[in-house]
Amino acid sequence: MSEHPISNLMTETMAKIKEMVDVNTIIGTPITTADGTTVIPVSKVTFGFASGGSDFAPKHMPQGAPLAFGGGGGAGVTVSPVCFLIIGTDGSSNILGVNAQASTTVDRLVEMIPGAINKVSSFVEGYKGKAGPNMDRTAEADE
Repeated sequence: MSEHPISNLMTETMAKIKEMVDVNTIIGTPITTADGTTVIPVSKVTFGFASGGSDFAPKHMPQGAPLAFGGGGGAGVTVSPVCFLIIGTDGSSNILGVNAQASTTVDRLVEMIPGAINKVSSFVEGYKGKAGPNMDRTAEADE
């Protein structure tokens, strides 16, 4: 028994989707800048496909002739940038999100976490640098 034409149609559709979407589409190829910083793009990929067909008999079909087949298929792919992973020359890493509108309060809070951590780290580093002289002045004022 020969293979049904719908099978070929679906196989071809899936092969084309596979050509369009691979792991390098989601986690992009690393890009190294002039100063040695590495930037890796990260994307969200969504896709869908549909195939369909029908066997039908024409009005004047000879006895034993195969049924006529009509079919079609299609696919759609969307690639949306999500963020960039930035790896500094000193080994530090940071995630730079693409400015997509957050839909909920929790999403907005999650987006704010990296910035808040950077601000707290800067504050602590600044405070450590100023702690010695400030402590001496406080001790003098108490005397």
